[in-house]
Amino acid sequence: MITTVLIASLAVYSWKLLGYLIPEKRITPAIRAFAERVTVSLLAALVLVQGFTTNSEIVFDARVPALLVAAILLWLRAPFIVVVIAGALVAAVFRWLGF
Repeated sequence: MITTVLIASLAVYSWKLLGYLIPEKRITPAIRAFAERVTVSLLAALVLVQGFTTNSEIVFDARVPALLVAAILLWLRAPFIVVVIAGALVAAVFRWLGF
């Protein structure tokens, strides 16, 4: 599984590099939309894998409410540092409580 994530990460990073090397007139709207979707899909997959699995098992622990709080704050367009700190604090409180 880690190999798949690494390969996908390298693929997305290569898209980023190619974006700087290819002239703007050669990038069609379809290519731009595809590249954006691939990046968002990889990020969503990483969040799901890191947020809900441990040792290849689905688990619901302190990370779940932390991700929920972070998602709500992102939806409300809070500054990123606020999102990170709030998520960390929620996870810390839930772990302190034994979840």
